Amino acid sequence: MSKKKKSSIHEKEGVSISEITNATSIKSIKDKRKAEIDVDALITSILKKDVTALSRAITLIESKNAKHKNIADTILKRCLPHANKSIRIGITGVPGVGKSTFIEAFGKHLTSLQKRVAVLAIDPSSTITKGSILGDKTRMEDLVKDENAFIRPSASGNSLGGVARKTRETIILCEAAGFDVIIIETVGVGQSETTVHSMVDFFLLLKLAGAGDELQGIKRGIIEMADTIAINKADGDNLKQAKLAKVEFNRALHLYPEKSSNWQPKVTLCSALKNEGIDAIWEIILEYIEVTTKNNFFSQKRHEQNKFWLIQTIEDQLKSDFFNTPKIKKELALQIQLIENNQISPFAAADYLLKLKI
Repeated sequence: MSKKKKSSIHEKEGVSISEITNATSIKSIKDKRKAEIDVDALITSILKKDVTALSRAITLIESKNAKHKNIADTILKRCLPHANKSIRIGITGVPGVGKSTFIEAFGKHLTSLQKRVAVLAIDPSSTITKGSILGDKTRMEDLVKDENAFIRPSASGNSLGGVARKTRETIILCEAAGFDVIIIETVGVGQSETTVHSMVDFFLLLKLAGAGDELQGIKRGIIEMADTIAINKADGDNLKQAKLAKVEFNRALHLYPEKSSNWQPKVTLCSALKNEGIDAIWEIILEYIEVTTKNNFFSQKRHEQNKFWLIQTIEDQLKSDFFNTPKIKKELALQIQLIENNQISPFAAADYLLKLKI
């Protein structure tokens, strides 16, 4: 009779695994932890520059859970008096222009000057799966390790301009947490950049030489919003082309009307990969802040931004309330069916839904 081979893995007598890891108990503990949000402690920690508390507060701000709305509103209200003390910079450019590489080099330069930098990186969401890669922390390996930097990737969702739904509120929290410079990186996939422009003090457009844009008067709206155009990857074989592009962009910018800020947009060269020209861009930003502070445009723009966000918030809330009304949900489904059967036009259906008494 052959001996049975003993397994090296065996159970000792004692308390059973099922008793230790009771699923119901674990769920109960987790639910209790989720329910216990000490708002006062959270706000105190944010004001003490605790990035863990900041991350948690941003998660509450971004949450679509109705229970979190009041908590988020309280946090925002309490943080607001400690905000508005940073320089807000919007950075945009087409995919492949090197936005993440540039932001990392730029962020490292700022932290070397003892600045605290928050990067709000907006990643594009899939219109099909609604998913998002959120890979900026991976792409900015050095900056993410910097104790004076904070990187928060967010999915753009269906927000205008590729800006995450709660970016404006996140800026307030980051400022309350003591960050001197807030950088907002947009997805740069052809969506309107107006939303980004409405929440920053300085708008930087990254370009590539030889893309043909400099010869077309290009994407007029974005060019008009730009306070500076930086031609990235101006190194090696690209340097000559980059210098030619700089001349063409300068010519194009002089054709645009004068800005109400009295600031003449500049064109500069940089190589984020080789860390060249990064310091010059920061000097341009400081010059811009000085000019616009002296002529009061800086504070005037901040007031205009607040008005814009007041209207935007009302519009968002009205839209949310409208589509979440049970009666509208029911009637909307019926109207869609009628449109599919060619029994009504989309315009007539919309008119009917808007006239419903809710």
